[in-house]
Amino acid sequence: MIYLQLFLSYLKIGFFGFGGGYAMLSLIQNEIVEQRGWLSPAEFADIVAISQITPGPIAINSATYIGYSVAGFWGSVVATAAVCLPALTVMILLTRFFLKLKDNRYMHGIIEGMKPVVIGMIVSAALLLMFPKTDDEANFVDMWSWVFFLGCLYGSYKKVNPILLIVLSASGGIFVYWLPKIMAGF
Repeated sequence: MIYLQLFLSYLKIGFFGFGGGYAMLSLIQNEIVEQRGWLSPAEFADIVAISQITPGPIAINSATYIGYSVAGFWGSVVATAAVCLPALTVMILLTRFFLKLKDNRYMHGIIEGMKPVVIGMIVSAALLLMFPKTDDEANFVDMWSWVFFLGCLYGSYKKVNPILLIVLSASGGIFVYWLPKIMAGF
């Protein structure tokens, strides 16, 4: 039963997640945290962070991790396959008609109309992660999160190598969040 629920949840996310992984985050958060209750907002935020630093699309990485968290190895297989299936199906169908549709003004209009929706979904995902709906979950955004964010934003503006920004952010996160917990245990 859990496999069917995972499959249907991620199939829905795959079908309605226009705009890529970041735009899908609000859908994933709503389905997995709000509707199904499989994860807490803090656990979901951790999975998003892990999914961002691993290679590959964030929606697929998070589907694999959440599927594993909910139902083990086969849960990860089911969730990953379900989130990929709609895009694969649409791409197979669209490639057959691509040459006919590439200059179609209606198709261009549809794509232009979807751009603001995608931006709104990305902003929604960011706000849902920053401000959880439940009072019992602590907000994981603190002063250091803003320092890292603004530092990376400034680094991006100054054209600092993104890999260097990731390494510096990871090092800073270890120093600020993980190292004090380790030192407190000694």
